[in-house]
Amino acid sequence: SGQLGFGGGLEPPITIPLLQASLPARSFQLDLEEDCFLKDGIPFRYISGSIHYARVPRPAWRDRLLKMYMSGLTAVQVYVPWNYHEPLPGFYDFAGNRDVEAFLDMTAELGLLVILRPGPYICAEWEMGGLPAWLLWKSDIVLRSSDPAYLAAVDSWLHVLLPKIKPRLYQYGGNIISVQVENEYGSYYACDYGYLRHLLASFRALLGSEVLLFTTDDTRVEDLRCGTLQGLYATIDFGPGSNVTEAFSVQRQVEPKGPLVNSEYYTGWLDYWGEAHASTSSARVAKELEDMLQLGANVNMQVLSGVSHRYMFHGGTNFAYWSGADFKDQYKPVTTSYDYDAPLSEAGDPTEKLFAIRTVISKFQPLPVGPMPSASAKYAYGSVALKKYANLLDVLDVLCTSGPIHSQFPLTFEAIKQVHGFVMYRTQLPQDVPDPAMLGAPPHTICDRGYVMLQKEYQGTLERDGQTALRVTGRAGDTLDVLLENMGRISFGANISDFKGLLGNLSLDSIPLSNWLIYPLAIDTAVHQGWPHGALPKSSSRGRAGPAFYTGTFETPGIAWDTFVKFPGWGKGQLWINGFNLGRYWPCRGPQQTLFVPGSVLHVGHPNNITVLELEGAPPIPLLLFLDRPIFNRTLSHSTVATE
Repeated sequence: SGQLGFGGGLEPPITIPLLQASLPARSFQLDLEEDCFLKDGIPFRYISGSIHYARVPRPAWRDRLLKMYMSGLTAVQVYVPWNYHEPLPGFYDFAGNRDVEAFLDMTAELGLLVILRPGPYICAEWEMGGLPAWLLWKSDIVLRSSDPAYLAAVDSWLHVLLPKIKPRLYQYGGNIISVQVENEYGSYYACDYGYLRHLLASFRALLGSEVLLFTTDDTRVEDLRCGTLQGLYATIDFGPGSNVTEAFSVQRQVEPKGPLVNSEYYTGWLDYWGEAHASTSSARVAKELEDMLQLGANVNMQVLSGVSHRYMFHGGTNFAYWSGADFKDQYKPVTTSYDYDAPLSEAGDPTEKLFAIRTVISKFQPLPVGPMPSASAKYAYGSVALKKYANLLDVLDVLCTSGPIHSQFPLTFEAIKQVHGFVMYRTQLPQDVPDPAMLGAPPHTICDRGYVMLQKEYQGTLERDGQTALRVTGRAGDTLDVLLENMGRISFGANISDFKGLLGNLSLDSIPLSNWLIYPLAIDTAVHQGWPHGALPKSSSRGRAGPAFYTGTFETPGIAWDTFVKFPGWGKGQLWINGFNLGRYWPCRGPQQTLFVPGSVLHVGHPNNITVLELEGAPPIPLLLFLDRPIFNRTLSHSTVATE
């Protein structure tokens, strides 16, 4: 520690000062006099873009980050989704695509600073806003509050995560310049200052007293009232169409001094199933960016340091079951694609919007020398024929090896500790039903979709905020099966305790059905282990309607390039290739028509295994079409005909 011995220990050690001691201490802080950030004591302004490592395949991380760097960004903003890393209480996963430390180290290698947003709640249109669904195993828990059960889980998580972060803080030689606490807390109903104080104390204890901690909220005054706390620098978010000066004047009401910060400038917007594809014009985004950068100069003429910005620069994909949902008068699940009309497309390609933004940035700071990396190679592998493997009802023994749970009345996913995916609920008709009777549920009982089979015959679908009753006929003792699908827990817009499954009783002509067998399905476990490839198709699998598995294979012509898969004539379901869950498809609801297939998922030199779970009904000739470009913008008209 500052001592070096010479001469084999014969001479006394000479004390010399460590090299670091002669260098100025690394620091990143606020300058409340000059209304700017100070980096190592020098006024500094960042222009940053957002990227979510959980939505980007690990082999593509460097490509996306390099393109962001070459766009002129000085920093990236990074969410950490708690539920991605702690899928079950006390079980942590930081391997492979979840290696957040490797991702952060890669940003540093490329010369990018990081603004970290570790939650514990992140929104991000991610399943349950990043909170683990197992929190709801305690059914009366109050999320995002001082509830002791919630705080105990948060504290355990922060004690695992934040020690990984601390050595990467700018003060300690890393590249993380600031850390956000919670996210848009002012828009949440609880308004619990005790909770924010608890988080502030935890972050300080685990990250030290030097790190710059901040909050982000909407520009509504009441949101800033509940979302801010002394000791946390308050920033705001807004998008194109906002009055820039007015928006920043709201931040000034809370933070009279210090840099103006738009923590979430929306370069585009997300898509919901059944609504039009969202897009924002490049010219408008570029103009408003320039307005903000110029406002920075006006705020503080000495240096261009007054305003800092962040955009959704690269959205990526909600693989598997990770897409969340909003609640705006009704449940609005988010599409699998998180393209976001962002400057870097879902597949990581530079867009017109990226070059427009890059041009604006070049007016205010020098761009890195060198060309922008080109778009990744795409390949149209063409059509692949599939074969029906089995009706889902015929493989319950494979998908639920532990057997069903017996219950007088239905239990939620959370009550049986199922996080994602599907649960089958089975009972019998209590009496003969010669005339059509109403099988139905009260509002907010079907969460989120229920596929109804009677004697293995598909009857139709019940849906949250949609059709909640069907007419059925049958005999006493007939088997009634209802497959419940979780479409993603609410990530924003309401109390986010979004329980899944059958939340109450199903009734037949108002008489509650009872004596249920409940099968939690581990479909991904089976598919990941290679099922059903290599198994013989089930001979009883007749008909095309209702939940069923389809399989097929294709070979790549010596290359594994990115591709997009289209579902001509299919209804709704889930797609796996080589055991990797690529997410939900739903072309008849739209707008998204294709799923992104990263080349890193594909094999070269041996077959690629396709597994499809179709929930409603496959086309007469079941095939998939692999294209070299996506189709995002096809929406469902009331006549259920898809239109471009």
